[in-house]
Amino acid sequence: MTRVAAIDCGTNSVRLLIADIAPGESGGALTDVERRMEIVRLGEGVDETGRLSPAALERTFTAMRGYAELIERNGERAGHGPVKTRVVATSATRDAANRADFVSGVVDIFGVVPEVISGDEEAELSFLGATRELAALRPARPYLVVDIGGGSTEFVLGSSSADAARSIDIGCVRMTERHLKDGDPPSPVQITGAVADIDAALAAVRETVPVDEARTLVGLAGSVTTVAGIALDLPEYDASRIHLSRITATQVHEVTRRILHATRAERAEFGVMHPGRVDVIGAGALILDRIMREYGFGAVVVSEHDILDGIAWSLV
Repeated sequence: MTRVAAIDCGTNSVRLLIADIAPGESGGALTDVERRMEIVRLGEGVDETGRLSPAALERTFTAMRGYAELIERNGERAGHGPVKTRVVATSATRDAANRADFVSGVVDIFGVVPEVISGDEEAELSFLGATRELAALRPARPYLVVDIGGGSTEFVLGSSSADAARSIDIGCVRMTERHLKDGDPPSPVQITGAVADIDAALAAVRETVPVDEARTLVGLAGSVTTVAGIALDLPEYDASRIHLSRITATQVHEVTRRILHATRAERAEFGVMHPGRVDVIGAGALILDRIMREYGFGAVVVSEHDILDGIAWSLV
């Protein structure tokens, strides 16, 4: 049994998974010890300025200091001593001219150098985390795993491992800042601009990922799980009911329409809505909706396990 700590620092959130991983003939088992998420909006303004702002860095470091304390306590409590830790940063940090400020701050907090991974590496880890336990559902292969983040979206095609991958700069924060930030709700013109941007990116994905070969769409990350929670009409966020749920294209289209026609106050009333997602969920839902429309998927299998679980598995 190995205790590990995985930290995923994205454009919108920073997340922690402390887990025990046991080896096994079928690939082993991962057991959650702690799973946390904080909306820090590290990528706020990066698309426009090319830099991580001091305020965004401080929000992120504050959350990370709390995570470091949890890692230390969970290592000592179980008699593990130092926990194997890996910190991964993705889109916003890749794009920032001052990412050295982020790196030095993380080293001070965790004592490890964060890995600012490429889009392809992000895609591989997302595929690993998302598909490790899909066998029980027996979905048709190959899978197209789609991880909708804040700054980018990763597309990975594969069966038992990733065969083709592409990271593209469409994410819920980036699309909101480019197209939807001034509307409450956004105007038809704003939505049309976002759709054109997203569709152009999806066309580019086709150039390197044979998406038409996929038989099952697997959707990851907060935008997807939030849309699923609304489609399931949950009174509050319930990861156990969302995880491995199957949401039809019709449900996704209807939820996206509702979100895009709602004011900020109305979006906040959805029981599953995290406060930090209220202003960006419209763009996130729209990305998922366009993926299903453009690639012809009738349903999406929703996974609560994603790059964070992939980072944890990578440590053993």
